[in-house]
Amino acid sequence: MATPAQRRLMNDLKAIQKEQTLVAAPRDDNIMIWEAVVPGPDDTPWEGGLFNLVLTFTDEYPNQPPRVKFTTPGVFHPNVYTNGDICLDILKSQWSPAYDVRMLLLSIQSLLAEPNPASAANAEAAELITSNRTAYEARVRKAVEEALAAMEDGDGEDCDDEQDGDGEPEPNSKEPKTA
Repeated sequence: MATPAQRRLMNDLKAIQKEQTLVAAPRDDNIMIWEAVVPGPDDTPWEGGLFNLVLTFTDEYPNQPPRVKFTTPGVFHPNVYTNGDICLDILKSQWSPAYDVRMLLLSIQSLLAEPNPASAANAEAAELITSNRTAYEARVRKAVEEALAAMEDGDGEDCDDEQDGDGEPEPNSKEPKTA
């Protein structure tokens, strides 16, 4: 029987599937661990980037927030620790059960566009954005390019592992077969 947290996450999944720009879904059929992709906000140095996250929920959801972490390496932001953990008020003291996965991901996307150096998780990024915004934005654009290059390199490696060269997935591959 599904727990209240699992039922709520199923509703969140239905809602996020209607989204045009955000992607999020449970990992490996485990409704309590999700993978998500947030695009960089338009008209910011993050524009054009795609940023992977993992969301880990407990049975206390939605009364308690999930743990959310960037898995894309090199996210250089005042409110993102170097290990990918995110410093965001709604993930801590300002959490409300009214928030769902969609709202959470939109808040993270907004945080990329509007950093708060006064609540720094990454002192180097906070110092750079306050002392030399142009240099900060150049560093962000470089990180976006590196992340996209890493994603492209990673896609090629995954294909090599799952295919034997004939273009068809291996029998144990998770890739669905097409007619």
